[in-house]
Amino acid sequence: MFAMGQQMHYRLAGMPMTSSMVVGMVLIVGGLFVAAYGLLPRNLSAHRTSTADIVVAAPEDAQLGAAHFGLMAILVIALVVDVMKPAALGFAIPGMTSEYGVSKATASLVAFFALVGTVVGSVVWGFLADIYGRKATILLSAVFFVGTAICGAMPSLAWNIGMCFMMGAAAGGMLPVTYALLAEMMPTRHRGWALVLVGGLGAVGGYFAASGASALWQGTFSWRILFLLNLPTGLLLVVLGNFIPESAKFLIARGRIAEAETVMRRFGATARKVTTSSQSPRPSHRPLTGFPSGAS
Repeated sequence: MFAMGQQMHYRLAGMPMTSSMVVGMVLIVGGLFVAAYGLLPRNLSAHRTSTADIVVAAPEDAQLGAAHFGLMAILVIALVVDVMKPAALGFAIPGMTSEYGVSKATASLVAFFALVGTVVGSVVWGFLADIYGRKATILLSAVFFVGTAICGAMPSLAWNIGMCFMMGAAAGGMLPVTYALLAEMMPTRHRGWALVLVGGLGAVGGYFAASGASALWQGTFSWRILFLLNLPTGLLLVVLGNFIPESAKFLIARGRIAEAETVMRRFGATARKVTTSSQSPRPSHRPLTGFPSGAS
């Protein structure tokens, strides 16, 4: 539909929703939920129970290495892609107002529902990250980005509002997961500035990417290209997933001890089981058994 609108400067407003378009949208949404179900760990209750008293963290005096800086760089790119989604709305609203022939107040409903989706996604995905693991949750967000690229081919404002809500939910899901992963891998004394630096670079880079894409392509492909960019940027996140380590806590809970040891050794992290003595209200910490000295 987008390609067929080339002669009309990619104005798709008023075009009928064909049966193939409806079927395609149903398959996209259905595929997203199938992907989520496929990633769902089996024996979920046992998994959550086994991780309840496990704490994974790097010692305060641990030195930063190439693994830490590499993780920071990857998460900056992930946040750039994430922030780019809501930032692009500001550049798309004028074009949507003109094409659909609606007021700015009406067109702003797209941004409103996208931001509502961002808030909902931040809460929901933060909870899901403890179930799926950090890496799987980031990849699932990337799949949502790819699926919601269809927002750029919607022929009516109502369809745009619905799909942009899902896009916002995917964008909101990236923030808590990336911060939680970084906090788990970074030594305590470096955690504060690292979180601020990654968050700041991601925010600035996201707005820069949105404004740059608008300046380069919106004049040729209309405002719709800003949503269709979800496809290549989502695939970029899938590729970057190969370089994102899984949470050691999640790996331990799934019985993947060797992989957990490798991750903790790279980042100088330790895994400890927190127990509370019946004679003292203070929690005590003891290293998990099965890990070699220095890597536990």
